[in-house]
Amino acid sequence: MLIAFNKPMNVLSQFTDEGRWPGLKHHIDMPGVYAAGRLDRDSEGLLLLTDDGKLQARIASPKAKMPKTYLAQVEGTPTAEALDALRRGVTLKDGPTRPARVEEVPAPAWLWPRDPPVRVRKTVPDAWLKLTITEGRNRQLRRMTAHVGLPTLRLIRVAIGPWSLNGLAPGEWREVSPAG
Repeated sequence: MLIAFNKPMNVLSQFTDEGRWPGLKHHIDMPGVYAAGRLDRDSEGLLLLTDDGKLQARIASPKAKMPKTYLAQVEGTPTAEALDALRRGVTLKDGPTRPARVEEVPAPAWLWPRDPPVRVRKTVPDAWLKLTITEGRNRQLRRMTAHVGLPTLRLIRVAIGPWSLNGLAPGEWREVSPAG
């Protein structure tokens, strides 16, 4: 079994609550499934859950290099140099990243409001980037965009390999084919 879940902001990628942050149990009442990978508390979007250990490893293992696609609202105006640096890979404190696919895109028309809303500053422009990476270090995309001078304001994972959010509202889930 494989479940696609649209993880809301400020929900943990685990079933147990931790402090003031709620876990997945508030959204998914399905015993025996576990997250295949994780999504930071302050990130939103696609989280896959499964009861199949081999499938979980295939999705989450860094060796599998499963592509993960995100929409990132960033502070600032992306330059050709900043985007090229992300495409080549940047060197973070924990070493060089693999190259990312990246393009500037318009703000998604289908996007749900965030709670709390992103702080908007009238004097500082923002932009949206679509990024695909094949690794998943801790807070990697946030660190990559900050490294090139574009701090991330909002991060939404829209796809993992062949699976996508595909119209799921925050907090909603559906069963999907393990084959993608």
